[in-house]
Amino acid sequence: MGMLEGKTAVVYGAAGGIGSATAKAFAREGAFVFLAGRTLKSLESVEAQIRESGGLAQSGVVDALDERSVEDNLSKLVSDRGRLDVSYNLMSTSVEMGRKLAELSEKRFSKAAFDRVRSNFITATAAARIMQKQMRGVVIGLTAQVGRFPQAETGGFPVGCGAIETLLKQLALEVGPSGVRVICLRTGATPDNPVLQEVYKRLAEVRGTTKEVVERTEAEHTAMKRSPRMAEVANAAVLVASEYASAITATPVNASCGELVD
Repeated sequence: MGMLEGKTAVVYGAAGGIGSATAKAFAREGAFVFLAGRTLKSLESVEAQIRESGGLAQSGVVDALDERSVEDNLSKLVSDRGRLDVSYNLMSTSVEMGRKLAELSEKRFSKAAFDRVRSNFITATAAARIMQKQMRGVVIGLTAQVGRFPQAETGGFPVGCGAIETLLKQLALEVGPSGVRVICLRTGATPDNPVLQEVYKRLAEVRGTTKEVVERTEAEHTAMKRSPRMAEVANAAVLVASEYASAITATPVNASCGELVD
């Protein structure tokens, strides 16, 4: 029996690198996974892979920045499945990595920093309202170590990460008495993610070095002297979503291979 056997999970941004890895891991552990995102073709590709492996999945276009879209989808999902056990937001936006704050307009900063905050608010609170009635459920968000210890030339990304962690911690305190857990999974660089390779490229250009040097430097800042793979971050999500983590809430869980900061 899998760690998530019989559970119903929704993954926002399920066609992305970590999103697809997580959706596959949830399905592998026995969950029915609803794959939510903006591009149906990409979602259906992940769904096909899950089904080929014997898992249960369904795809649907959901705008995680639109309250009605999120709420309508969850209402139908609960009507069809009878429950909502896990909500995980992995929505990605423009993060303006490789940019200094003083180089950004207010509009570009707000989009990079706060679109993900808005999305997490919308999806987390919509799920929490359902889970409170059920008296069970897990809400998960994803941030990065840079949110706690900002680095130069990372645009509005660290600001958004810090805000998401505070948002989820507050929500955890409010819904905890109803048996609902809210957790932030905090990771570091995931070099097998194609999106991160583009980030490395931009940072290398800004710092006058190579992409390979940027990647090695990130790894050197961890206790294990390597960066986590997407599958490892996905497995951490499985753990925190499962009953094995039933006493964990209102806190970030570090899945960064021990990223260290001064």
